[in-house]
Amino acid sequence: MRFYAEVVGLERIERPESMGGVGVWFRAGSQELHVSEYEQFVPAAKAHPAFELGAAELDALARRLGAAGAEVRWDERLPGARRFYSFDPAGNRLEFLSRQ
Repeated sequence: MRFYAEVVGLERIERPESMGGVGVWFRAGSQELHVSEYEQFVPAAKAHPAFELGAAELDALARRLGAAGAEVRWDERLPGARRFYSFDPAGNRLEFLSRQ
């Protein structure tokens, strides 16, 4: 989960013990991302969360991801936004965008 905390920069929050199992929770602004592991896992290659950032934050994140060896795939198809896709170590697609 180092990827989400240290590379992406999400705040790790406490996962209630009552939830059982294995997993880590993160805060992204007013949203939460809950990440779990299980044996029959299939990465989400198309469906994905999108995280909106300021323009400078978007560029800094793209550099951090690239430096960490993660793919940074820019996509210009969304009018009024700069955005790119990346993938977490498990292969899940993530979108990062700025509308500024």
